[in-house]
Amino acid sequence: MKFQIIESMKYWLIDHPTIVWFRWSPSQSWGSTWPFLVTAIATYITAALTLHVILNIFKRRRAVPLGPIPAIHYLIMSLISATIFTGILFSAAAELRDTRWLLRRTKTTPFEWFLCFPLGIRPSGRVFFWSYAFYLSRFLHLFRTFFVILRHRKLSFFRLFNNSILLLSSFLWLEFSQSFQVLGILFSTSVYCLVYGFRFWIEIGLPSKNFLFTVNCQMILLGCNLVCHVGVLWLHLLRGGCNGFGAWIFNSVLNAAILFLFLKSYVNVHCQKKKNSTASSTCDEGFKLRSQ
Repeated sequence: MKFQIIESMKYWLIDHPTIVWFRWSPSQSWGSTWPFLVTAIATYITAALTLHVILNIFKRRRAVPLGPIPAIHYLIMSLISATIFTGILFSAAAELRDTRWLLRRTKTTPFEWFLCFPLGIRPSGRVFFWSYAFYLSRFLHLFRTFFVILRHRKLSFFRLFNNSILLLSSFLWLEFSQSFQVLGILFSTSVYCLVYGFRFWIEIGLPSKNFLFTVNCQMILLGCNLVCHVGVLWLHLLRGGCNGFGAWIFNSVLNAAILFLFLKSYVNVHCQKKKNSTASSTCDEGFKLRSQ
């Protein structure tokens, strides 16, 4: 029974014909053209801004009741992230097994393959199928923006910029068979699985005292990405080239901008928290003096 379950999982995660024979192309992959990507990002930004403006015009103070929709969304995103993580991990292992002869000939270790794809690689096969699944999951991720607007009437530039860049980056990974994407997806899906699971936990009313959990997870993700970007650059210079290096440079600039904005937001949150804590402590001391 256990063997059958393992074989079934193996088939659906790495050996299904749709996965094995996947190819990134406009004729076979939905959303694989530049006009579609630009239209999708423009539609997302326009819809978010329009909703935010409408709610502010009508000066609605109470949160719009969404019922169980956010909880269902968070649970689905957590499960999707876990599935993509498992699928791309097993697919990467299968690709390394099937191409071990090439890796020996080029003297490439598995770790180097994770960071630096060989020149000339095409966006097809198991790994790129799960990269495509990750790209599609980014569209589902956008719904959280509208949840925040409807509940809190808040919309930040960082949220719009970050979500748009995540969508663009995952598109570039496929379009240019960019190096580093396997590790990038593994890091991202593992963090998203935890973050969305945590949000689902909060949404259904279970107690939690760690309000900075999601922020700390994002910090860990950005730190891992930064270290791996240094590794990609080192291997590119050492081995004579990594595939999709031009797209990698563009993504690195965008990631640096996201890191800067995120660190700025992170510092502001901690400063505000410290300020509130200090003010509360001062009020308590004043109350004690008055009572004496």
